[in-house]
Amino acid sequence: MSDPFTPAQRSAVMRRVKGRDTAPELAVRRALRAAGIGYRLGGAGLPGRPDLVMKGRRTVVFVHGCFWHGHDCRRGARAPKANAAYWSVKIARNRARDAAAEARLREGGWRVVTVWECGLRSPEFAERLIGAVRGQAASVSIAGSS
Repeated sequence: MSDPFTPAQRSAVMRRVKGRDTAPELAVRRALRAAGIGYRLGGAGLPGRPDLVMKGRRTVVFVHGCFWHGHDCRRGARAPKANAAYWSVKIARNRARDAAAEARLREGGWRVVTVWECGLRSPEFAERLIGAVRGQAASVSIAGSS
């Protein structure tokens, strides 16, 4: 299947893909604020640039889109039809980068909470997020049930 857009049109479409203040990220921020948990945005000095940082808790939160970060849910496992080879390599590279960043953070004494886009649909999402942020586990992944 060929791309229906010209390279310039495809570039314009991809430029509109948000890297911050996405709907999933805003939902996570709302849930934390409602629970009275403070955070800072964008961990520029930390490995992987976490979306949210709670320095006092030594906790970071990554909010991952299932497709972009290769989650094993239905949406994340969906293989693109156009330019499939490019996307499989890109997503594999994203997954490797995510794993390396998480490992470096954990080595530095940070707790890592990863919220997957599919996890936001779960009725107990906020409860699980708050528990993960307040918990003692070295890393937590909040995902949906596919």
